[in-house]
Amino acid sequence: MPPSRQRVAMRVPTVPPSLLLALSLLSPVLWGSAAGSCPPRCVCASNLLSCSQANLSTVPTPLPRFTAVLDLSHNNVTRLRADWAPARLPHLHALLLSHNGLAFVSTEAFAHVPRLRHLDLSSNRLRALDENLFSDLGELEVLLLYNNEISTVDRTAFENLGRLRKLYLGQNRIARFPLELLREGTRLPQLALLDLSANRLRAVPAGELQALPAWLRDRLYLHNNPLVCDCPLFQLLDRGRRRHLSAVEDFQDELRCVPPGATALVKILELAGKPPLNCSKAREAVLEAHLGDSVTLGCDSRWQGVRSRHWVTPGGERVLGDGGNGSVALLANGSLQLRALRPEDGGTYSCWVVGPLLNETLYVELLVHNFTLHGPHDTLNTAYTTLVGCILSVVLVLIYLYLTPCRCCCCRGTEKPPAPRDDSINSSVLSTTPNHAGGTGEPCGSHVASGAGTGQNGRFKGGGTPPVPARQGPKAQRKVSDPDSVSSVFSDTPIVV
Repeated sequence: MPPSRQRVAMRVPTVPPSLLLALSLLSPVLWGSAAGSCPPRCVCASNLLSCSQANLSTVPTPLPRFTAVLDLSHNNVTRLRADWAPARLPHLHALLLSHNGLAFVSTEAFAHVPRLRHLDLSSNRLRALDENLFSDLGELEVLLLYNNEISTVDRTAFENLGRLRKLYLGQNRIARFPLELLREGTRLPQLALLDLSANRLRAVPAGELQALPAWLRDRLYLHNNPLVCDCPLFQLLDRGRRRHLSAVEDFQDELRCVPPGATALVKILELAGKPPLNCSKAREAVLEAHLGDSVTLGCDSRWQGVRSRHWVTPGGERVLGDGGNGSVALLANGSLQLRALRPEDGGTYSCWVVGPLLNETLYVELLVHNFTLHGPHDTLNTAYTTLVGCILSVVLVLIYLYLTPCRCCCCRGTEKPPAPRDDSINSSVLSTTPNHAGGTGEPCGSHVASGAGTGQNGRFKGGGTPPVPARQGPKAQRKVSDPDSVSSVFSDTPIVV
């Protein structure tokens, strides 16, 4: 978007020429004997010192100690060193340095102005916000840094700014801003406005921003950034539009993003149901719970400095404190806590907020399911039981395959005789044929009667076939195996089927 069409969230008023002329005429009267302390080419009135448009390249000296407002805008002060104010200025609360071409600011530049509450560094050439740059300004409330060339922001640059309320960083080159400063809530606890518009942000943590208080999201400006389209971003802004948040409602046309696989920007709030994302609209605040649960209903007002809150239950009962039976409690932050939920507790609750200027009503729908989330004996779910069963089955199969005891008492000798065909009906697939030692064909440790033999599995066979004599040849001299070894199912014993 051309610079002429960009919109800035706030305009800083400049001193009218007529006022400067009046101050220049009154300065000798107001300053009296102290008129000589007014720097050349500056206008001094009471505790106000205006040196705007004076073609200055350095900060003029001397500066009166009682100066409260110092206007150095529209000059050529390109560097702000640590010694720009050699003496302490305990009363200075506003310093204006916009439109100077300022490219360097020392980290010790504000050591002599600890009471500064308003600092304007806009419309300069700053490129980075270094570590602990503003850490000496513990009372700073407004910081203007828009329309610079800032691309890097150190997360400690805003250290110790516990009273900062407004931070303007629009129209820069920032590709990533440490939004964790907002999430933590301890770095910038009083921040109520953050302008990040017209930068180079491509992604923002929509989930973390949604968790911020509504009064901060109301003044979180993200328009005119080349954001990448996704559904969480759409739902974040869609909720803001429904809540009439200023940062969304006032800049709907400037809130644009780049769809996946495209280059042209589209309006973020028009993504609902459109390909390729097909985002669904954000739902209103709906909570789901089960019998006996405890839930907390938040009253997230977009007004800061709320005077009072109260809740109204679905039955029309007004809640101002703890309920009579202890099941309802109004917390200090305005949230409503419900304990030991019952089916009749479901419905739409309304939070009535009395703000400093306007009032607001928020609605939260609670769905109570008529069953408990976990039964008393429901300790194992189906997936876990199935997994345990599969593991046990595999273990049993492995035990059966590899730990089956050997039923023979002899070691393997020469080649075993083939099993008779008429004994196959009594054989087992996993059984072993008795081994023979020394090629004699005689079982170890047992004697067989004449005309009788043993069948497979050690069974006696009365009318069996006489044993087949061992074949002679190279295979007859096979090495005898360990008699205590375990027979394997992969042995060379033929299997008769």
